[in-house]
Amino acid sequence: MTILLPETALLPTPLGGALVNLVRRPGHDFDPAELPGLPRLNISDRSAADLEMLATGAYSPLTGFLNEADYLSVIERLRLADGTPWSIPITLPVEREHARLRGRVVLSHGGQDIGWIDVQETYEARKSLEAREVYRTEDPAHPGVAALLAQGDVNLAGPVALFAVPRGDFPRHHRTPAEVRGVIEARGWRSSVAFQTRNPIHRAHEYLQKVALELVDGLLLHPLVGTTKGDDVPADTRVKAYEVLLSGYYPQARTLLSVYPAAMRYAGPREAILHALSRRNYGVTHFIVGRDHAGVGSYYGTYDAQEIFSAYTPAELGIQILKFEHTFYCNACGQLVSARTCPHDSSHHLVLSGTKVREKLSAGENLPAEFTRPEVAEVLRAAYAERT
Repeated sequence: MTILLPETALLPTPLGGALVNLVRRPGHDFDPAELPGLPRLNISDRSAADLEMLATGAYSPLTGFLNEADYLSVIERLRLADGTPWSIPITLPVEREHARLRGRVVLSHGGQDIGWIDVQETYEARKSLEAREVYRTEDPAHPGVAALLAQGDVNLAGPVALFAVPRGDFPRHHRTPAEVRGVIEARGWRSSVAFQTRNPIHRAHEYLQKVALELVDGLLLHPLVGTTKGDDVPADTRVKAYEVLLSGYYPQARTLLSVYPAAMRYAGPREAILHALSRRNYGVTHFIVGRDHAGVGSYYGTYDAQEIFSAYTPAELGIQILKFEHTFYCNACGQLVSARTCPHDSSHHLVLSGTKVREKLSAGENLPAEFTRPEVAEVLRAAYAERT
């Protein structure tokens, strides 16, 4: 693994050269009296999350939901039509009854007006093509494919605005890309690494993070808190687990917990690229990709999410990918190891599947200390006890 550390406290340039900012405050950036006469469109949780990611610059250089040329180019070429790296179509799907919308349309979510789109184009979604290329399957049992099939058949395209950044359930940890960049600059980190997670951190995750932290100045622990599938651990429980872990086992000056408000797509390799490019926009220099990143079930190979980055040059990515093999606790070695460092067979390895962890928690059982920190296990056990 080659780690190149910059000599000065310079953050990586956002994808496209500048950080997009499309937050438009009523009464400051426009007259709210303009809104009542405009058509309205109620959007899904995922689309609302995408709107925030677009408007705050997390999805720079995108300034709105993709037009047809970019949509097809991303699906077929892993690039926008102008050649910029991009891996997942960011679209605004609607039912066919809304296909005639044009001009400015107010976007509503949860009973509130949250932004607008200036509709410049509508086009047919190619759901089968998108499923095959982005998710590598048309199986409706795949949660990403299921969401794709359930959404509207027409996509609206055009630039957007967001009225306010929704700090949500985690106001202490909810930072825009510009705000994360500000923290990194204030702390003087010349290099930093981001870790994406939708699950509570266990000891194998901690091992990867701390190996990376030996190589760079700072760690951005960046858990996804948007929509996930029903059997994933709820976001509030996960954030509480991150808080207790970081307070007891990580250097405070070299770690930053900040939530990532995107929805989860479970697109495996394609989503790994999206996660990396957006973390470049948040200002980190390195990104960890382990086994089966953003995967689900057996739809993707163990290290497909690492191999897909060969589609781009390092200069195009603008962020260094740290590729780690599967890690686990070996009873014979007496420590956390990987296949690279452990000579023992699997009979000595402690590996708990997500299903096994949920079974133990639901039964009120403790998780082994070799698998996760006791403080984290207690947060999870208490949360599961409340649900039963």
